[in-house]
Amino acid sequence: MAGDTVIETRALSKIYRDFWGRPKVRALKALDLEIKQGEVFGLLGPNGSGKTTTIKLLLGLLFPTDGQALVFGKDATDVSKNERIGYLPEESYLYRFLNAEETLDFYGRLFDIRHDVLKQRIDDLIKMVGLDRARKRQLKEYSKGMTRRIGLAQALINEPDLILLDEPTSGLDPIGTREMKDMILRLRSEGKTIVMCSHLLADVQDVCDRIAILHQGELKELGRVDTLLTVADVTQIRAKRLNPDCQNEIRQVIERHHGELVSIEHPTTTLEELFLSIVRDSEARPGRRAVAAAEPAAPPS
Repeated sequence: MAGDTVIETRALSKIYRDFWGRPKVRALKALDLEIKQGEVFGLLGPNGSGKTTTIKLLLGLLFPTDGQALVFGKDATDVSKNERIGYLPEESYLYRFLNAEETLDFYGRLFDIRHDVLKQRIDDLIKMVGLDRARKRQLKEYSKGMTRRIGLAQALINEPDLILLDEPTSGLDPIGTREMKDMILRLRSEGKTIVMCSHLLADVQDVCDRIAILHQGELKELGRVDTLLTVADVTQIRAKRLNPDCQNEIRQVIERHHGELVSIEHPTTTLEELFLSIVRDSEARPGRRAVAAAEPAAPPS
């Protein structure tokens, strides 16, 4: 495995069984992924598509039925790798009677962080997630958006190299959503690797370098966001200072009329349109499998 590969799955599969050991649900089928250091990777799919199962397999909370998951070059079942991972679940299960400082102190002690370092880390994180004025309030008084913020701070208390985010903008207002996305981009600029699941496709489109779309446990599409959203068979021309006689003419005519060519490029679709198209096609042709794109991971900005 390459030195800059953080996550690698090889034909990773998970089947849930009933009380008698009979196959009940195939949650994940032969998933092949490779996620590089410093990229934001999005896992997309309808409910029941295998996103949460994938996250739990990477954390070692579940054992695969077949295949293998590697994190930092170690098998995902090796708990020692979790020291370098931060995890924000879809529902944060925090102690309601602790305040923000006490919550982060509790989780920081689990990682045996030196007291003076932990104290400064708690102060920095509370300010980073915008809870400075609410640091002394008990979590039972927090709104859902505030709970997501302290949940993110808890996920970052150990300064992880890999951050797993399940619905990170859930419950946030538009301003909080924008701040959350800015924090994700900031973490990427620091060299962190982020894997996020979200139903809000616009958020994924804004921050992710690459995405994988899952449906009924199968990988249906994989690649860079900008590449997947480009409409290859349509060309878009933008120009200015053109008189009405040459608006419908091509490059040579634009130059002949002394117009200024701004760009000739392929327009892009939206991630929502791409997602719905892939899911509908998957339902119409359930046996179709995506071929992993050979696009390189985006370098950290």
